[in-house]
Amino acid sequence: MTTKKEAIDRLRSVPLFEGLTKKDLENIYSSCREGNFEEGRDVVVEGRGGIGLHLILDGKAAVKRRNKKVATLGRGEYFGEISLIDGGDRTATVTAETDLTTLSLSSWSFKPLMEKPSIAKALMLKLCARIRELEKDPTH
Repeated sequence: MTTKKEAIDRLRSVPLFEGLTKKDLENIYSSCREGNFEEGRDVVVEGRGGIGLHLILDGKAAVKRRNKKVATLGRGEYFGEISLIDGGDRTATVTAETDLTTLSLSSWSFKPLMEKPSIAKALMLKLCARIRELEKDPTH
């Protein structure tokens, strides 16, 4: 079982949350819920609406795009950070390869946190950095 401290440390490893204070991370953690998914169960489905971020606490998950496996995610990895903010459709299907435990943050739980200036500022700076990186890549 993951402790609160371990979960907060893992939240800190999500690039979107880098730079947040310990207090801000604790606020995010308190808005999260633990999710359990049996082996073979889809956590999110490509093309369907997204409702938030999932941080893997235990287990492994397969990531598929157009029914082709493109990655395997494990402990400490995450998915859904963009839909956390925009609620847009999922760009991949993520299926539990083993029994899977996630720390999940829904967009409706996250929106009130965005009203905190310290969280909003940190997220805007991180998103700006991502845009700048994408603009440097001539293939985009």
